[in-house]
Amino acid sequence: MGLGGISIWQLLIILAIVIMLFGTKRLRNLGSDLGTAVKGFRKSIQDDDNGSVEPPAASDTEAKDKDQTRQDDSKEK
Repeated sequence: MGLGGISIWQLLIILAIVIMLFGTKRLRNLGSDLGTAVKGFRKSIQDDDNGSVEPPAASDTEAKDKDQTRQDDSKEK
């Protein structure tokens, strides 16, 4: 038994069918494109970790506006 009940022979048959459908050149291009995408993703994650992320100032302004509105409402009552 292999992965989840799939034997090695079944995996080889699936691989052979995929190679027949797409061809080795197309699969090679797909592999290199996938590798480039993974490298770009990892680089963006590292850039985010290195840079400081500050909370947006708009949320502070909205909180102050809500507090002011609550104070105004309590004064009117």
